[in-house]
Amino acid sequence: MDSPSPHPAVLPAPGSPDAPGSPGSEKLPVSRRYAWTVFALAFALMLTDFVDRQIIVATFPLLKEEWGLSDTRLGALVSVVSVTVALGALPFALVADRWSRAKSIAVMGTVWSLAAMACAMVGNYAQLLAARAAIGLGEAGYGPAGGALMAGLFPQRLRATVVGALQAAGPLGVVLGVFLGGLMVPSLGWRTTLAVFAAPGLLLALLFLKVREGREVREGRTPVAGPAAAAAPADAAPIRTRGALAELFRSRTAVASYLGGAMQLVVLSTLYAWLPSYLTRTHDHTSAEAGAVSAAAVVASAVGTVVLGYAADRAGAARARRKLTLPAGLALLALVLLTSAFAWAPAGPVQLVLIVAGAFTVTAAVGPVPAVVMDVVDPELRATALGMVTLIQNLFGLAVGPLLTGWLSDTLGIAAALALMPLFCAGAAAALWTASRSYERELRTDADGATPQAAAL
Repeated sequence: MDSPSPHPAVLPAPGSPDAPGSPGSEKLPVSRRYAWTVFALAFALMLTDFVDRQIIVATFPLLKEEWGLSDTRLGALVSVVSVTVALGALPFALVADRWSRAKSIAVMGTVWSLAAMACAMVGNYAQLLAARAAIGLGEAGYGPAGGALMAGLFPQRLRATVVGALQAAGPLGVVLGVFLGGLMVPSLGWRTTLAVFAAPGLLLALLFLKVREGREVREGRTPVAGPAAAAAPADAAPIRTRGALAELFRSRTAVASYLGGAMQLVVLSTLYAWLPSYLTRTHDHTSAEAGAVSAAAVVASAVGTVVLGYAADRAGAARARRKLTLPAGLALLALVLLTSAFAWAPAGPVQLVLIVAGAFTVTAAVGPVPAVVMDVVDPELRATALGMVTLIQNLFGLAVGPLLTGWLSDTLGIAAALALMPLFCAGAAAALWTASRSYERELRTDADGATPQAAAL
């Protein structure tokens, strides 16, 4: 892959449609073609990330039978990945900000792919839990580094859209993991099923060694040439770790966004982990049938991530705070849809429609939250800020959903557990609305002085 550094030998000629600063380039610091090529590579790698993370769900029935596992222990196999992602996210994000985001992605992808292969060779539950934890450790730095890299390649007014589109690879990876896992487990067994997707992730990770970053990409600004270059500020001294942490919690908008995004993900991770088991236990579906129905819900969540991220950008173009009030309102709608589906709707088409609609709306904050956080922190700390987003959303969101639902299922039954978990959407709505009250005041501008509400898509 060619270098994205802003030099004439690499970038298109001035005045060409793809040239930085040309009317068609939307002020990208690299060519539009290069930006979207790197995005496609990042999307494909995140897709394999979530396949490796989620395919374990398709093996739950076999693991439960073979090793006699409770729902709580099965849920822990999902939650442990989120816990180790949370623990590693911030330190690995700090490394990415100080070293190289692209090289950090290459290292992280290699680690989690090797750990995914190890999951197929374990001999007992403790070893499988440890291998799953290693997957999370490898994935910890990918989201922050990938999101920060995208923020540097695309203009501020498109960040919620682009980050939301990148995050949509997660639900699509879940679809592949659940659906293909449901097809493969009965014929290939759980070990081969877990091993099959490790190699693609390793190859994609190594390709990131070809991606190069210039300072313009790291800061998300256009290249400066001629007399203006002499006036450009010299490289600032790196922010110390203590100062970086203070910056991440200085903003009321960022703190409330961290919490709102995490509570939404409690509900989303519950659907991803337990919907197939719910369908096989209460609807007498086969593993393949449950995987297909669950895949429909996950596809809806992937579409919601992109569509609602775009809608938030559009709403924020008129007034910045609407980038947060829109997902806050949709969180309340998700609460109504999912509670109705699991508490009151009879089994059948109506219930499935409610589940799919709830899965679509519950993703409304996935794109806006990291985009908003990047808007209110120092540009040099974007990967670190996304590391904090990843830490909080994994530790208090993705880790909580599968484990808490498993415990509630052991105690009250799986139907009652799924009916109670959407209550976290109410907390998410309150947190996102709180964040919207300070967002406009704390909003930073890009180097060209444009703010999201000042530029139309």
